[in-house]
Amino acid sequence: MADNDIAYFVKYNRSKAGMTQEELAERAGVGLRFIRDLEQGKETLRIDKVNQVLALFGYKMVPGIGRLLDPYEVLLNHSNIAVHLYLKNRTELYGIILGPANEDREIKAWRFVSNNNAKQYKESEDPALVQIINHADIDKIENQ
Repeated sequence: MADNDIAYFVKYNRSKAGMTQEELAERAGVGLRFIRDLEQGKETLRIDKVNQVLALFGYKMVPGIGRLLDPYEVLLNHSNIAVHLYLKNRTELYGIILGPANEDREIKAWRFVSNNNAKQYKESEDPALVQIINHADIDKIENQ
C-alpha cells in the first residue's frame, strides 16, 4: 500500500460521515472496486473519478507544490501516541498530539502536550498544559 494523502483523506471523511465503502461508491457514482483501490492508495486512478469522490466532501484535486503534510494522515497515524515534531522554525518538540484543535471540516491546528507535562495532564486534564500547534507550522512528524 502506498503512503497516499488522498487515501487517508477519503477513508477519514467516509468514516466521519458514517458511510460504508459501498455507500460512498453509490453516492459518488463510481464502482466499489474504485473506492477500495482509492482507499488502499493505488496510484494509477482516473483523476475525474477521484474528483467525483472528493466532491462529496466539498473538495477537488488541484496541482500543488511539493508534498505537504496531510492532516488526516497525522490524525490516523500520530494521534494519542508519543511523537517527535519538527517545526518549520527549526524547533523540535516531544510529546503527544491529543487531536485537532478545531471542530471545522478542515484541520488547521493540533492540541499537543509535551512529554514534560504528559503525566500531569493525564492526571488532571488541565487545559493550561496543552499547546496549540498550527498544522502549517509542522514540517515533519515521527512516532517515538
